[in-house]
Amino acid sequence: MKEIKTVFLISSFLLVAANISYAKEVNIAYTGQTHAMLYPCSCPIEQDGGIARRATLIKKLKKKDPRLFLLDCGSFTAGNLIDEYAQNSLLDMQRSLLNFKAMELMGYDAVGVSQDEFNFGMEYFLKIAKSDKPIFLSANLQSEKVSPYMVKNINGVKIGIIGLTGLSAHKAGLNLLEPAQKTAELIDQLKAKGVQVIILISNLGEKEDLKLISEVKGIDIVFVGQNPLKEEQLSKVGSVFMLRPSWQGRKLGKLTLEIKNGILENCKAEQITLADKIADDPDILKILPRCYSDSNCRKEGFIGVCNNPGDLKAECDFITPSKITMKVITARDCAVCKPDQTVNSLKRRFPGLTVEYLYYPDQPTENLIKELSITALPVYIFGKEIEGERGFESIKNDFIHRGDFYWLKPERSGLSFFIDRKKKPKELDLFFSIFDKDIDKLLSAVKDFKPNLHFLAMESGMGFDAKKGSQEVGEYLRAVCLQKYQPQVLWDYLACRAKNLDDSDWEACAKGINLTRVNKCAVGKEGPKLLRENIGLNQELKILFGPVYLLNNQEIFSSTGVPDKEELERIIKK
Repeated sequence: MKEIKTVFLISSFLLVAANISYAKEVNIAYTGQTHAMLYPCSCPIEQDGGIARRATLIKKLKKKDPRLFLLDCGSFTAGNLIDEYAQNSLLDMQRSLLNFKAMELMGYDAVGVSQDEFNFGMEYFLKIAKSDKPIFLSANLQSEKVSPYMVKNINGVKIGIIGLTGLSAHKAGLNLLEPAQKTAELIDQLKAKGVQVIILISNLGEKEDLKLISEVKGIDIVFVGQNPLKEEQLSKVGSVFMLRPSWQGRKLGKLTLEIKNGILENCKAEQITLADKIADDPDILKILPRCYSDSNCRKEGFIGVCNNPGDLKAECDFITPSKITMKVITARDCAVCKPDQTVNSLKRRFPGLTVEYLYYPDQPTENLIKELSITALPVYIFGKEIEGERGFESIKNDFIHRGDFYWLKPERSGLSFFIDRKKKPKELDLFFSIFDKDIDKLLSAVKDFKPNLHFLAMESGMGFDAKKGSQEVGEYLRAVCLQKYQPQVLWDYLACRAKNLDDSDWEACAKGINLTRVNKCAVGKEGPKLLRENIGLNQELKILFGPVYLLNNQEIFSSTGVPDKEELERIIKK
């Protein structure tokens, strides 16, 4: 009998121990910066997105996990300068209200309140904020319609979610509290209530987010509500996970939290593309007009026209386009000049388009380049007949106009080849931030090509700045000093730092480095002078993001993440 009791006690102990160490999972689906984009993107290649597809995917995820928490990071309202589908205030307000109604039907639990929610004033905001679900979150915005935080128990884990509104909302006449202090106060309150995981939905902007998490302790996850240009979905700063939603809701973010003994141990994130293989949700289609603008009416080879935009009786008409000709000038021996994507995009805009290719440095082409003072290729040139094309007025500012010609501005079409730069055979320049994702792998991939390194810093009247502020500038000041005095150890130092950027002890990577000389250079007058020289070419070419490559001092191209070494070698040899 005694033996049986002993076995029972041991079994009970093992069961308790198993419960203590058991890792719990919490699933969160999220969007942000959708700007009331109702339909799939009118993009040339991947026409992803749309609220009807999103609703279908959310239903599927909720069926798999009924406890799924659904949030939006803010900027779900239309009508500002970065809303490329903006038309007029009336239609943009209608589109925004419809978007929010769809979010209610999808069952959003919480939404962050960004400065964009006040694009149409306080009265409009109060109209949508009357809903009990989703809960509107902002800790630094004083309004009875907004909650500073919410607590949600999911799978036995108490999660606290705090919202922050961007300080530019001051322009809308709103009273905002200082965000860091208010956040710190709320974290203390939530911890006292037994909250185990603190999530911050922030619309301050990523630079301010980084500053805040350096000042306020206790934050586990930050959803970055204002960062339209950064594609990286998940990163980690110290112990804080940072999530970035997909621009325009073209992908649905899904985050899985792993919590063990009440502590967040890990986050796994994925972005699910809202592609055309996802069917439209019938409940959303009941409230969704056929179109809000001509861009929502697409049929290959035709021009779409939206009649009665925004009305449930809206319809698309398709008309046969007129014929227009475009000349594309590109460099004959350019390894990275690839005009096809822009040409296909223009064909979708102007379905009657025919294309004629001209090549530099052929003599007739050189004459046209000289006549139009063109300095970079490829270039896309139209005659005056484009003035009569439907919709041209709406994109006229994307073109340079001279005499009888219109051509796309380089910032709209991209450029690959500089005509006015002297060729330097077999020379390669690399422009990068040491804080870019997988930068250690990038440096390893390009090392054998011996590129000239250019760091992505900027100079202003206040000194130098970079993506990660003074921390990154400090790295570059040391690097340019090494480049001058001990170039043989520069690559090893950069590769080491790229793997250990969270560690402020840079001297741990200083094997073989004369620390006295490097420190004296970096903190004295010489370091800034060397960094100014290093970034001179960045500023000349207006390069703000990386990695970017300049080949032979003429051909410029970029890579998404780490380039394939064989492909890079093929480009360089060509």
